[in-house]
Amino acid sequence: MFKAFRVFILLLILAGVALGAWRAKTRSVEWKHTLPVNIYLVNGDGGQVAAEYLRSLTVENFKPIETFMRDEAVRYGRASNASIDIRLGGQIATQPPVPPRNGSSLEVTVWSLKMRWWAWRNTDTAGSSPQVKLFLLYFDPAQSKRLAHSTGLQKGLIGRVNIFAASSMSRQNNVIIAHEFLHTLGATDKYDPASNLPLFPDGYANPDLVPLLPQRFAEIMAGRMPLSKNEAETPASLDDALIGSKTAQEINWL
Repeated sequence: MFKAFRVFILLLILAGVALGAWRAKTRSVEWKHTLPVNIYLVNGDGGQVAAEYLRSLTVENFKPIETFMRDEAVRYGRASNASIDIRLGGQIATQPPVPPRNGSSLEVTVWSLKMRWWAWRNTDTAGSSPQVKLFLLYFDPAQSKRLAHSTGLQKGLIGRVNIFAASSMSRQNNVIIAHEFLHTLGATDKYDPASNLPLFPDGYANPDLVPLLPQRFAEIMAGRMPLSKNEAETPASLDDALIGSKTAQEINWL
């Protein structure tokens, strides 16, 4: 009898967590109020280069993401109620859980729960309204030539972003951060995972352009600017990226 009662209580807790996650996910794209986006800094490789770079960062380094979202909202007629507020939450000493590579659905689900638990344990954000939490893991580019894939979770409104600890990469870092931020709002990838090439038409910033290639901008969720049928490049900054109509639909702008 006592065991059944414990199971019942556990199910109630899980139901409450699921309901809370669903409400936060839904309210995050209602665009009735400014959406807080909390950024936390993590030394991804534990090195001195990343440590020194983290100390140099201020909230102003990430304000171009606010500007990008505001300008794109204007294009979709949502300027009055589709804003975000970037906040710098400081440094976190512990490493977030590493997502499984090519994991099963169960492994991904388990990691998602661990990630949300870790985020709850390591942050303290006031207020009951939906708030996005982005954990930026910085790596010394001299030590890490390629970084693992970043991840954005709509459940929990959490992003785990791997980027380089270099001033020369800061503008391109913001492209990656904005991409993962939009994942937390429900935007999907729009590139072929096998080739990393943008998918037509949703992965093209302007699929009606004549001639079609080269494209002048990158669709933010495709991550690259198509130059030819088999070639694409990462935009240098958010000035070279746009939110396509499919992504706009996914974040409730259309």
